[in-house]
Amino acid sequence: MNSIIKNNSNRGWRKVLFEIIFEAETPAGKWFDIVLIISILLSVVIVMLDSVNSIRSKYGEFLYAAEWFFTILFTVEYIFRLLCIGKPIRYAVSFFGIVDLLAILPTYMSLLFFGSRYLLVVRVLRVLRIFRVLKLGHHTKEAAVLRKALYASRQKIIVFIFVVLTLVVIIGSLMYVIEEEENGFTSIPRSVYWAIVTLTTVGYGDISPKSGMGQFLAAIVMILGYSIIAVPTGIVTVELSRAQTGKTSSQACPNCSAEGHDRDAQYCKFCGTKL
Repeated sequence: MNSIIKNNSNRGWRKVLFEIIFEAETPAGKWFDIVLIISILLSVVIVMLDSVNSIRSKYGEFLYAAEWFFTILFTVEYIFRLLCIGKPIRYAVSFFGIVDLLAILPTYMSLLFFGSRYLLVVRVLRVLRIFRVLKLGHHTKEAAVLRKALYASRQKIIVFIFVVLTLVVIIGSLMYVIEEEENGFTSIPRSVYWAIVTLTTVGYGDISPKSGMGQFLAAIVMILGYSIIAVPTGIVTVELSRAQTGKTSSQACPNCSAEGHDRDAQYCKFCGTKL
């Protein structure tokens, strides 16, 4: 009898703790999330201020104490989250579980590795919990669609990156031959750096061609850069459209290997082969 009462009492306080920590519908849960988000923002501000030398020299002790205060606070919260949930391991390996752990580890690591506490800015990821407070959870479905589109585009993007890398190596080598060392192109790697900066339209201007042939090649690279930027955007856009409609499958045609068929398709729309 005593064990039954004890088990019921354990389930009771765990249920209450779960409703406060994980539920945003109850007043207590909403207030808990609001206080938590404010604490997260304050802790991130403290870490950022601590990186400013003039502020750290005056208020270093206060900032250090505040940093440990928030770390201990988040540690207790993390332990409570593990205690009140049915399967703590599943939560620990989830996205928010990993973020919660990363939010407290840097401070403890700073006892062994100097400067690691500045990694605490990762705490800002915990502000994503505001979706629960403002009842914007349905927007997480949109994030899932975007993640699915990016995942489906991975092979095309990898090929695109490989082509771009090959292109900048060729362009950088040509520019090294054309301009030579006196114009700042002291090596092929440095020339490849210029090609990357120019092709991506960043244009730092620390290196620039001086000869007519070099400037002509630079003009081609600049024009080419605007065209290349649109390629990954188009790839992701197509996959995003497919992910939103959900009407296409990843099944490849056994004859022509084409993809992008409708989910209810029985024949390939490109060659007519039975799927």
